[in-house]
Formats: sequence, structure tokens, C-alpha cells
Amino acid sequence: MRVLRTLRLIVAIVLIGALAFSVWLTFIPPNGLLSATAYAAKMVCSNVFIARRNADTVIKTDLALTHPHLVERLRVNVDTVNQGVEASYRGLFAKRYAQYEEGRGCTLVSNYGTANRAAPSSLPEKPNALWPVGESAQLSDDKHLLTALNDAALQGSGMRAIVVVQDGHIIGETYGEGFNASTPLQGWSMTKTVNAVLAGMAIKDGKLSLDRNNLFSQWAADARAEISVADLMAMTSGLKWSEDGDSPDPDGLENLANDAAAFARDRPLVAPPGTKFNYSGGSSVLLARLWQNAVGADARAYPQERLFKPLGMTSAVLEADPSGTFLGEAFLFANAHDWVRFGEFLRLNGVWNGARLLPPGFVDYMRSPVPTSDEGNGPVYGRGGVWLAQGQGFHLPADTFMLQGHLRQVIAIIPSRKLVILRMGLTREDVGYSVAKLLYAIVAACQSHQ
Repeated sequence: MRVLRTLRLIVAIVLIGALAFSVWLTFIPPNGLLSATAYAAKMVCSNVFIARRNADTVIKTDLALTHPHLVERLRVNVDTVNQGVEASYRGLFAKRYAQYEEGRGCTLVSNYGTANRAAPSSLPEKPNALWPVGESAQLSDDKHLLTALNDAALQGSGMRAIVVVQDGHIIGETYGEGFNASTPLQGWSMTKTVNAVLAGMAIKDGKLSLDRNNLFSQWAADARAEISVADLMAMTSGLKWSEDGDSPDPDGLENLANDAAAFARDRPLVAPPGTKFNYSGGSSVLLARLWQNAVGADARAYPQERLFKPLGMTSAVLEADPSGTFLGEAFLFANAHDWVRFGEFLRLNGVWNGARLLPPGFVDYMRSPVPTSDEGNGPVYGRGGVWLAQGQGFHLPADTFMLQGHLRQVIAIIPSRKLVILRMGLTREDVGYSVAKLLYAIVAACQSHQ
């Protein structure tokens, strides 16, 4: 009898515990779980509706890599009619939603079906011509280049695209299984460079300046008023921020905050502006908010009208947070041909088809080193969202500068060789893969190709 009462007590305790756990997850789910379901909803939405990828494939590859211990317990439902995605923990808890809007990509929302569906002006069709005017390419048959492009070790696990541009022409390209030249790919932190260029275009339009400070009214009463546009571009704002994997800052910025700029804006100052380098997605979002404020009513269309249309980047989609601030730190999708168009634009110092789209000398400014970025013993960051050859350990020409992004996204620009090299993929950063050997092999092959 005593045993039976004990068993009943144990069962009751277990049931009460399970009920309490369910109530907790229902009404006050932890931020870590909300961030995970938000990430799942957003990533699946963007990859399904922008990149036109299969949802199950995205879950089994992209989500499984970033959330390996959670993916089996996540439930992701794609609504193709309303173009939205719901993600939850075990189908019940921490539900988050993402809504697709044509030309705007996917945004986290309170429930899908509520987003503004007004589409931007349509982009013109490309002519049937060689890249960069069209999409076709006359590929080199150089055996050294082909060997480099098709070497699995040089490609790295999870490679999705490699494209080589020399002297304004695509001379080599290869793609991972399930991907091709028209598949939009997320650039992650390569977006920071695009964001810096958009700020540069606002400067050329006379709407912004590098030395402008007193950037937000919330900073007026303290030392943050001294932060300049140049400080945000160079990652020397002095604002507290951590990009470490265990830090809540990126999660809060991208997955939890309705207003990412406000989230970053309210960080405290921990160093005098301009004195300390600290790589920060928050600074990039603040920069996006500033050029949007400067541009005004035309800000939503600005990336398309000022950058993507002139360059022919018809696949490019820069996504925004729920408040309308562009997520200029990580969320530009574009296909490989369009990403290398942007790289070629930088190689040409901000000129495209004879038209100067950036202020004279702005690309040189972007490439000028931030003196505090390497602390004397590491990679050097440029003032406009690029990484320089110095300190990388790469055997590359000294004028090389690079866009780099999470999961081994790279565009290397080498003006002295008239080269632009892209490598994109889904490659974990703890597997020992470095893109350096790929870049070196391609540079060597192109030298023999000339």
C-alpha cells in the first residue's frame, strides 16, 4: 500500500512538473528558445521564397548546422499561399513567424499574413549577353584554373558557389549540388560592405558626411554624441558589443528586437569613440538606420534604385527588421553572378558603365586600414567594411581586399591582377577549412592564364 502511494506521489510530481514546464514555455519562453524559433522561421522563409529552395532541404542542412541539438524538436510550417513560415518548439511553444514580401524578402512578424504586400518597381530583364551585361560566360579551359576550381579540398565542405572574374569577364565558375548561378545566397557579413557603399552613395548625394556626429537624440546628453559616421563604418564607435558565439548581442539584434537600431543604439559606451576597434553588427545596423534617415522618404527603394539596378543586380534583396531598418550587417541575398558584380564595381573604384556612383576616392578610403584593428598581430580591417591582405597569412598581392562573411563567404578583390574571386557556402568555422589555399591556387592559375 505504501509503495502504491509512493508511486502515485511520484507520478503526481512528474505531472505537476511537466505542467509547470509547459506553462513556463507557453507564457515566458526563454530568449534562447525564442531566438532559435525566430531564426528557423526567418531562414526557412528567406531560402524558400527568395532562393526557391526546398524547405525540407533547408531544415536538414542550414538549420541542422546552426542548431544541431534543437532541429529535431523544431516544427516548421511553410504556408505557400500566404507566403509565411511558422516555427515552434515541438509544435507548441515559442512560436515565431516570418512573412515574405516580393522584393523585400522575409521579416519577422507577430503572425504571417499581416505584412504590407506592396511590391517595389520591377527590375528590367537582362539581355542575352555575356556577363556583366547578361548572364552567359565564356569560360577558360586553362587546366590550372580548372584543377583549382574542381579540387574538393580547395572548395571546402558545403561549397555552394565559386566564381572567378578576370579583367571584367567570368572565366571560371563551379557550383555545389542543388545550386547554380541563379540561386540567391545569403552574404552574411559581406552585407556590411554593401551597407557601407550605400552610406557612401548617400554621401555622394549630399545627404550624409563621414564626420557627422550627434547622430541620435538619445546620445545627446553623453559622450556617445561624439560617435561619427566614420566611427560606425570603421567599427570604432566605442559602444559595448560582442560578436562571440555565447554573446546575446547578435541574437537580440536579429531575432528578438523589433527595432534592431534601437537595440544597438542603447548599448553603453565602453571606450572613447575612434580609439578602439570592435567588430560589431550593431554598428552596421546603426549605419543603415543613419543613411535611411538621411535619404528620407525614398530610403526603402534606395538600395534598388541607387545600387542594384545600375549594376544589374536583379536578384539582390536586402532584408529589414520589423521596424523597417535594413539589416545591413548580414541579410543581403543575391546570386553569385550579382555578388561578383558588386566585387567588380569595387575593383573599378565605384564606377560602372562609365558612371561614377560613389564619391571619388571613396573605395580607397574603404580600403584604408583602421589603425587599431589588428593590435599589431592579426588581420587588418578597412574603414569601409572590408578586410585587407595584411595579417591574413594569405600569399596574395598586397593590394588584395576582401568581403568576408559567416560560414566562409568570401569575395577577394585584387586590382593589380584585375581579379575578383568569390567563394560561398555553408562551411562550419570549426572544421579547419581556410579559403586561403583556394584563393592562392586561383591567383596562381590566373597568372599563368594571362
